[in-house]
Amino acid sequence: MPSVPRPGGFFPVIARRLIEPTATVREPDERVACRGLGPCIRDESLYRRDHALYSIAMSRLARPLALALILAGAFALYTSLRHESPRLVRADVPLIESAPQTHFEANELRNIAIYKRVRPSVVNITTQIIAFDLLFGPVPESGQGSGFIINPGGYILTNYHVIRDAQRLRVAWTPRRNETHRYSAQVVGTAPDLDLAVIKIPAAHLPAVTLGDSSNLQVGQDVLAIGNPYGLPGTMTQGIISSIRTVRDPSGGVNIDNAIQTAAPINPGNSGGPLLNSEGQVIGIDSAIYSQTGSNIGIGFAIPINLAKAVLHDLITTGHVNRPTLGITGYPISSDMAEQLNLPVDHGVLVLSAPPGSPAARAGLRGGTEPGYIGNTPVKFGGDIIVALDGEPVESPDDIARLLVTKHAGEQVTLTIFRGGRQMTLRVTLGRAESMNL
Repeated sequence: MPSVPRPGGFFPVIARRLIEPTATVREPDERVACRGLGPCIRDESLYRRDHALYSIAMSRLARPLALALILAGAFALYTSLRHESPRLVRADVPLIESAPQTHFEANELRNIAIYKRVRPSVVNITTQIIAFDLLFGPVPESGQGSGFIINPGGYILTNYHVIRDAQRLRVAWTPRRNETHRYSAQVVGTAPDLDLAVIKIPAAHLPAVTLGDSSNLQVGQDVLAIGNPYGLPGTMTQGIISSIRTVRDPSGGVNIDNAIQTAAPINPGNSGGPLLNSEGQVIGIDSAIYSQTGSNIGIGFAIPINLAKAVLHDLITTGHVNRPTLGITGYPISSDMAEQLNLPVDHGVLVLSAPPGSPAARAGLRGGTEPGYIGNTPVKFGGDIIVALDGEPVESPDDIARLLVTKHAGEQVTLTIFRGGRQMTLRVTLGRAESMNL
């Protein structure tokens, strides 16, 4: 009779061998009985015995397996905690520390005091203009600059190029940190040829700056600039006056006579801000920089404050500059012209005409009477030659115009002239300019 595997199969045998290696399993002589073609009949006693042995083997195997699983889980938990992000542990490293600084050098105290006094008078100006794009048509563009309060009633001095063509003008005034007031502003007066403008905000009792005197500036003296470079409000920089020079814009822009060249860093957004001396007085209006990158390289220029003071009254009261005039037409003398016309000097302004009734004619200045040409333009030579105005040498009509900017109609000036070969002086009462003549 063929043998039939016992119930439970191979696993109970292996289990018993793992748990009781020395135990023996008795192999029964007969497990089932089969008669003919009928079904085989299982021996129930043998089945119950093997099932009992299987249950015992499984219960004995489960305990060590459970213990192994617990140990493996504990090990996994321990290693995972060991690999967490490192915690910051305070190390006892000796450091050299100090209390907040309370002592400052004399020049530092001076700068701190100036900043605290002047900073509330400096404002940030933002503008919006409408530019025309070939593809998109009218496109709004914004710009920004600086300005400073010159009167408690809300009058602000800035550069003309800061507010030029602005359709919308906004001023941000920050009297102290974390306190900013914003106003719509209106243009009061402009002087494009001087790059100056006055605007006004609807506010009162504002802190105004002290306007200094730029007539005795010295190269090497300390200066401070306060403004909003790149939109960073309340920025103060320090430098010196590097030179006093006339600046000509080769592109036909604004020319600045006796411009204050400074090494104090000035960047886009500083335009219109104050340049201060060591006493905190405004001596200039930051206006331009020399740069090939658009950022400061240590060469900045400011309009002297005396030039602005000379026209502020006109800008505030009339909206424009009422230029004084001599009432003449002049031409600059060159050495070649002096030689050809046999003139007594090789520099100055040759008076071509002084119309009757003009301020110059009333003072006795004479125009030319001898017909001639300058290029294709008919003129008259033989007039007086102006070589100085109020003691300041002049070599061209531009020099006379520059010196007259600080004057007003009704004031008197002294002209040093040559008539023939004789030097003489004349006192001229200035009139109000009606044209571009001097």
